[in-house]
Amino acid sequence: MFKVNVKSEIGNLKKVLLHRPGNELLNLTPDTLERLLFDDIPFLEVAQKEHDAFAQAMRDRGIEVVYLEDLMADVVADPEVRAQFIDEWATEAGVYAPAWRKIVADFLNSEYKDPKALVEKTMTGITMSEIEYDRHASLADYVADPTSMLVDPMPNLYFTRDPFAMIGNGVSINHMYSVTRNRETLYGKYIFEKHPDLTGTPVYYDRASHFAIEGGDILNINDHVLAIGISQRTRPAAIDELAHNVFGDETSTIDTILAFDIPNSRAFMHLDTVFTQIDHDKFTIHPGILGPLTVYELTPDGKGGVRVNRNDSSLEEILSHYVGQSVELLQCGAGDRIAAEREQWNDGSNTLCIAPGSIVVYQRNNVTNDFLYKKGLDLIEVPSAELSRGRGGPRCMSMPLWREAL
Repeated sequence: MFKVNVKSEIGNLKKVLLHRPGNELLNLTPDTLERLLFDDIPFLEVAQKEHDAFAQAMRDRGIEVVYLEDLMADVVADPEVRAQFIDEWATEAGVYAPAWRKIVADFLNSEYKDPKALVEKTMTGITMSEIEYDRHASLADYVADPTSMLVDPMPNLYFTRDPFAMIGNGVSINHMYSVTRNRETLYGKYIFEKHPDLTGTPVYYDRASHFAIEGGDILNINDHVLAIGISQRTRPAAIDELAHNVFGDETSTIDTILAFDIPNSRAFMHLDTVFTQIDHDKFTIHPGILGPLTVYELTPDGKGGVRVNRNDSSLEEILSHYVGQSVELLQCGAGDRIAAEREQWNDGSNTLCIAPGSIVVYQRNNVTNDFLYKKGLDLIEVPSAELSRGRGGPRCMSMPLWREAL
């Protein structure tokens, strides 16, 4: 029996994975923002209230909400798995010296005996001042700033879309573009290997691969077509590797992968910042992606390999062909350039569809939202003054685990 089922972007959402922002946001500083991929420091208390409202809005629609930290807590409740996880986490955190690995492991095991507390602490990071060590034991220890971070936080974790992505009945456990985010995929490795609710899920991409790919670039158009962005954070070689694995899985129904070549910029970070599907025949889009667009069609070659063809049609023509009907592209900002740029910065095109025509959106994008209301869509508006500082929208903050068939 399959453990996950996501064969569209719009089928009725039944189960979704989130991460509630935690103390990792408190370890952001102005000096570390760029390295940790933030533009500003969210106010944690408000960000948590906004995220709780997001989760509750989905529960109110009958959607089961599960949390990454809870799944990981279930996994590390096993003492052997806990020890293995701490050791692997320390390596990926850059704690290499044997003496320091022991110090960190002893600290976590003595101060965070509860499995969930342990998981949350690995997300929060560790400062030098939290642990006891002999400054005179080495030159590195003596000159270390006691107020600095020994292990960086993972503030981007509330964007659960990116570290791993559901593809049909399988999962891509991604290799992230940046070192700071690649550590997040370790949680995906453990829950898909060890958690009873997810073990046995076909893995279409391995985090140990050399090529970057992120979940925001992966869209399930239908049970036969997958769209992937060639973007700032997803490389063509990763798409090649993923295609071979998907096409080679007899349980997969996907026979076409569309690789969209999108601009390499912060505003076009992922494919889902450019467009998201919100109904059978409707997509929200960034107007900057209109016009001729290069898309590469990957299909099985019948000999165990992949055939690639280029398509230079418009976005509307391409989507209409593969969706199987004419589509309407609804522009962020309702066609107003300044409104589009402002609201795109706050993820006006990044919506989470929970059923055909029903979408979760950020309340602050009022120009785009008013336009979508006029198009007859059912909008679930959630507050986002602080959540949006991380530059990700409702789709970025959610990883569907189960959608009903269309």
